[in-house]
Amino acid sequence: MADLFDKCRGFTRAKELQEQGFYPYFKAIQSGADSEVVIDGKELIMVGSNNYLGLTQDPRIKEAAQKAINEFGSGCTGSRFLNGTLSLHVELEEKLAEFMNVEAALVFSTGFQTNLGAISCLASKDDIIYTDRNNHASIVDGARLSFARTVKFKHDNFHDLERLLSASKERFGKLIVVDGIFSMEGTLVNLPELVKVANKYDAKVMVDDAHSVGVFGANGRGTAEHYGLEDNVDVVMGTFSKSFASLGGYVVASADVIHYIKHHARALIFSASIPPANAASVIKALEIITNEPERREKLWQNVRKMKKGFNELGFNTGKSESPIIPILVGKDEDTFVFWKMLFDNGIFTNPAVAPAVPQGQALIRTSYMATHTDEELDIVLDTFAKVGKELGLI
Repeated sequence: MADLFDKCRGFTRAKELQEQGFYPYFKAIQSGADSEVVIDGKELIMVGSNNYLGLTQDPRIKEAAQKAINEFGSGCTGSRFLNGTLSLHVELEEKLAEFMNVEAALVFSTGFQTNLGAISCLASKDDIIYTDRNNHASIVDGARLSFARTVKFKHDNFHDLERLLSASKERFGKLIVVDGIFSMEGTLVNLPELVKVANKYDAKVMVDDAHSVGVFGANGRGTAEHYGLEDNVDVVMGTFSKSFASLGGYVVASADVIHYIKHHARALIFSASIPPANAASVIKALEIITNEPERREKLWQNVRKMKKGFNELGFNTGKSESPIIPILVGKDEDTFVFWKMLFDNGIFTNPAVAPAVPQGQALIRTSYMATHTDEELDIVLDTFAKVGKELGLI
């Protein structure tokens, strides 16, 4: 008879990398999430974080979190549906809706659960979900949990999306779900083309703006604001673990849609709510994002510097248009060696291999913060130049 754990004993790839000294995952950081971190007592420049606005160490946010703990305690001990809704959650949702210029917002425990809960309950057995092939895993799993049929279209290819939409019967409800920024390659969705196709076939549009809100748009409202298409996107999902410097997720939409999700999303109803400190942190982060647009300007200044620097060195950064700048390598083995040499030289990055990226297109994922100094960024470029030449990548 088959042993359920045979697959566990047969999984040796990670152990092999550990034995070879090239294992890059689960590194224990011994300091706060900042532009520099400490690992094993050694300082490294962090260019592998989603802390885009650099707010995790802002004293105002720390103070808000501490005050919330003193007033409400360390946790909520239940789900939003029952005993886990605090006045802080309600305040946060009201301020999120105001910031995003929509009717209503709903806060989940994590970003992953937000997509699981919202997608799986919005699309039912008489509906079809259309997803980009490069969408985040949470979108993939949210579609799997739905009773709707799921159809994948070629990445950023809206001729293919239209072909698939034109083949569906009118009686089916249609939901198109895409990332605003694709988290490995750092590219921005072509929302104008997507909206044009969606309107033609009366499909609803949901954008995962986890990496976009706080970064894109005149007010930091994300992809739709960046393109001037806020009235053409029906649902926006986001997370608190990036620009908002906390933990959790949210979805914004019309009041009717949010009311429905609130009473049907299993990921919300059966999960404990985010702790008071997290909610208070996001409320303060929202205030800072609204009142300090110069943070976003500094972030983009850093991004332009690094994109230009990498390209001048001869690295392949793909078509990145965001604070996520990938360095395309190709082979998994070469990518792990590149990561280790960067790490040993004081630079923290993230290696991405299949299935996070297509087979044979492994890369080093770098990402930047508003709080990176020019000195830190110059060290990063110098180190990449040195290691890239040693490995023959440039």
